[in-house]
Amino acid sequence: MEKTYLAAVKDRRTFYSISKDTITTDEHIHQVIQEAVKYTPSSFNSQSARVAILLGKHHDELWNITKNELKKIVPAERFAPTEEKINGFANGYGSVLFFEDMAVVENMQKQFPAYSDNFPIWSNQASGMLQHVIWVALEIEGFGVSLQHYNPLIDEAVKQEWSIPAAWKLIAQMPFGKPTAAPGDKEFQPLAERIKIFK
Repeated sequence: MEKTYLAAVKDRRTFYSISKDTITTDEHIHQVIQEAVKYTPSSFNSQSARVAILLGKHHDELWNITKNELKKIVPAERFAPTEEKINGFANGYGSVLFFEDMAVVENMQKQFPAYSDNFPIWSNQASGMLQHVIWVALEIEGFGVSLQHYNPLIDEAVKQEWSIPAAWKLIAQMPFGKPTAAPGDKEFQPLAERIKIFK
């Protein structure tokens, strides 16, 4: 039986131990992500979100790029834990790159100058919603997922490698794959401290 939405939200966790083992077809992965991009809301229906789906050698190259850029700033004697972490992401099946098209954001600012300062904020909020939608959708498919932020360190190399338009701003990277170990325990703050109910 397919998970309910809230069950999938509860099960969504950060998985660092993932493999390249196949769970579903590439075509189905494309379809799931396309539906998420199409139906995730954005302010004024601006639809500024952009994604790149990296599978196979493209996924591997993303983490090679990341490792090479990190080598430039992490001292050699302290690089081993960093390399191990990056190799863990590379062990996965694929990665989703999240971008915001800043040309769209700037156009919205021109169209609605009264809200100009808010559009970059709303753009980030919309990207966050899309990241969560795709994360939960991949969870439903059985993937282990995490969300990473090696931008802006890797921005230029990513744009060059995949001919990404200059106006696309890299927001996050999402490696995914078949889980090979359970995630760690998660602690929760008391909901009474986080929610106020008035009725």
